[in-house]
Amino acid sequence: MTLRSLSLLVSLALCTPLAAHAVEFTPQELARASALQKTLLTLDSHLDTPANFHRAGFDIQQRHDHNALSQVDYPRMVEGALDGGFWAIYTDQGDRSEAAHVHDRDAGLLRLMDIREMLAAHPDTFQLALTAADAARIKAAGKRVVYISMENASPLVDDPSLLSFYHLAGLRLLSTVHFANNEFADSATDKKGAEWKGLSPAGKALVDEAVRLGIVIDQSHASDAVFDDLLERMPVPFVLSHSSAKAIYNHPRNLDDARLKQLAKAGGVIQVNAYGGYLIDTGKTEARAQAEDALMKQLGGDYDGMTIAQGVALKQGLDALDQRYPLRKATLDDFLAHFEHILKVVGPEHAGIGLDWDGGGGLADLPDVSQLPKITAWLLRKGYSEKQIAGIWGGNLLRVMAQAQAHADKLATPKK
Repeated sequence: MTLRSLSLLVSLALCTPLAAHAVEFTPQELARASALQKTLLTLDSHLDTPANFHRAGFDIQQRHDHNALSQVDYPRMVEGALDGGFWAIYTDQGDRSEAAHVHDRDAGLLRLMDIREMLAAHPDTFQLALTAADAARIKAAGKRVVYISMENASPLVDDPSLLSFYHLAGLRLLSTVHFANNEFADSATDKKGAEWKGLSPAGKALVDEAVRLGIVIDQSHASDAVFDDLLERMPVPFVLSHSSAKAIYNHPRNLDDARLKQLAKAGGVIQVNAYGGYLIDTGKTEARAQAEDALMKQLGGDYDGMTIAQGVALKQGLDALDQRYPLRKATLDDFLAHFEHILKVVGPEHAGIGLDWDGGGGLADLPDVSQLPKITAWLLRKGYSEKQIAGIWGGNLLRVMAQAQAHADKLATPKK
């Protein structure tokens, strides 16, 4: 089992069943929130849903409720008023051998093809977005918005010039690294520690090329030293597509208050995450870990190769483990603790939503995208204006994207 697959399994276990002391809303609050959200451009900055596009039995036009593998599909997007967002090209980190670099290159291209094939198969419901202005136009046409992002730049190690091809194919958001260090940058979670003390020389060159093309840089999963390098190096703001607050839970994937303030000062945006293991200490035991491993082996041992039908069996198996080896479940309250803290530190103009759907995100009482209006209900309860809520649900992120694209256009314009 890969590190990514193990991490996903842990997070799936944290999404169900419902934990105690969860925030509650009246039917009137939820109705008001849902009505408002349908008028707003609602985007999530980190959707791992393309990981499901190759699964046997998965159809994005059909509901896949009560399935450990699926949190996003068209019917639930409609119910939760999610207009779309950034759909990730994710590649698991290999051993960094020459063969692994070739594998990563090909895996990235195949995931890109998965996204483009989904778009071609469903032109009436999904549409590719390339500019910051495209999202509103696509929503007005009654379709869902698909921006393409890349989580982990390892597919580019074998041939960094592929970045230009990805850009032509629609890539608009790029993160340098994932769970482990790679040739471009240090990860926040590599147990070996820092290798480059931030960005490597190749990573700096990659970031510079992304800036030239107008691709937004995503700092999530990278080390604090990478954050510092980006802050010093970049002439335009960057984002964190799915990260939370270190002051609330001291995890290396989360950002401290000093850097949150630096991000806001530089015009950047943090999209708050709902990955349970980054929100709370779950109190997981070794016995639970072994039971999860046994469950995976019983289901074939290959998370990425599971069918959508096996996702139902996986959920049932995890529910049974909850009775034998209970874990503390991350709830909407836990997410809102991070969200509220970040809003207070950076202000509503520099915060957004990136819940890590289909990549380990979700909460006991927010298990899929159908229930997104709960977040809007909380924002209304806290007194945020409709303009501020619109910024949080996509406007702030698109503002950074527009700045990145305007800077690239300026660089491309010949000097007189």
